[in-house]
Amino acid sequence: MSDTTIKKVDSNYSPKGEMGQKYLASGKSVSMRLWEDEQPGESKELSSREYETVGYVIKGRAELILEGQKIILEAGNSWVVPQGALHTYNILESFTAVEATSPPAEVSARDEA
Repeated sequence: MSDTTIKKVDSNYSPKGEMGQKYLASGKSVSMRLWEDEQPGESKELSSREYETVGYVIKGRAELILEGQKIILEAGNSWVVPQGALHTYNILESFTAVEATSPPAEVSARDEA
């Protein structure tokens, strides 16, 4: 029998991580989070994660530094951060984006960008 579970998550009531991200729907193979109105500030530390991340910019601008490459992300752009890749983000102007991680990042592990 196939899985007939349906999940609906209203972002108005989503739990928030320590860095302000909202946790959205999560399945067996992928999970989502929302970064909403992130403001420019200090650069984040370089990091690597045990999951692949894909994202889509809803509004604003950010710089993604990925394994030494610099990429400007703007509304309408999407990106991929491979599993284990060294990366960081610099927010350039008020930034809203949605990301999906695979395999799903544990809620406690997703507190770090």
